[in-house]
Amino acid sequence: MTAPIQTVTYFDRTFDEALALTREARDYLAYQEKADLSELSPVGRMAAACESMRLTARMTQVVAWLLVQKAVHAGDLTREEATQPKYRLAGQEICDDVEPLAAEPLPDRLIELLTRSHQMYRRVARLDAMFDGHQAFTG
Repeated sequence: MTAPIQTVTYFDRTFDEALALTREARDYLAYQEKADLSELSPVGRMAAACESMRLTARMTQVVAWLLVQKAVHAGDLTREEATQPKYRLAGQEICDDVEPLAAEPLPDRLIELLTRSHQMYRRVARLDAMFDGHQAFTG
């Protein structure tokens, strides 16, 4: 009986962490990015814009995957349904890449958010990969 509670608690904490990081990214993109971009070269602005999209893609994928897990734990979706490709973590080609588009310096805050979002994405990717090993999440 302890394993399901621990698993749900783990997902709740991961979900809360993902939402907090998503809010931080949103706040940066809405309020600080414009000022940071004004200090960059045109190539740097383009690179930062691309990396901002990567940040958004990572967090979208992470939150969507975690919402699917919440639906499974709530009984709204079966474990079998959750293993369908449309519910799996996607975007590996973009989201798992850490190489910036251009060799231009990026704003420090953007770099921090990119690093943390990549760590979060990799953590969720490891959880998603457990489906391939037929290790079900109990909940």
